[in-house]
Amino acid sequence: MTTEAAPPAAEAFLLPLGDEEADGFWEGTAAGELRVQVCGACGALRFPPRVMCPECQSTERSWQPVSGRGTIWSFVVVHPPVLPAYNPYAPFPVITVTLAEKPSLRMVGNVVTGPGGDINGVDPGTIQIGEPVRVVFTARSRPDGTAVHLPQWVRDPESSVSGDS
Repeated sequence: MTTEAAPPAAEAFLLPLGDEEADGFWEGTAAGELRVQVCGACGALRFPPRVMCPECQSTERSWQPVSGRGTIWSFVVVHPPVLPAYNPYAPFPVITVTLAEKPSLRMVGNVVTGPGGDINGVDPGTIQIGEPVRVVFTARSRPDGTAVHLPQWVRDPESSVSGDS
């Protein structure tokens, strides 16, 4: 997994502020790791993060790195009107990825050509449901000057990941 800075034009994108429940996720992305919560009682993996395990209702939890590999479960193509920062990039694809570790773990993001790639760099007409992808991270600056490392996805033709589609 790689981390790279985004082009200056992308700095006006909406960025997550983070919160106590998600801090472990963002600490992982800053370290170049994709992490999900794991229940301390039953071991169930979960994402998005939450206080209570949906399997056993335990509040014991920690963060576990995952492979960063998955498959495209779904996608949409965003067209104008969009927020002003996104106008130069529209239309662009947004994908939902099923993680390799557990098909019900899904993350939403952009498919790009490589770390720091533009969100419109992949032709939406070439995206296939079930296509293998892997995570890369792009550093972006928040208005307060702190950095956030956003997970994005690149095609991974060498992967043999299979998810439910």
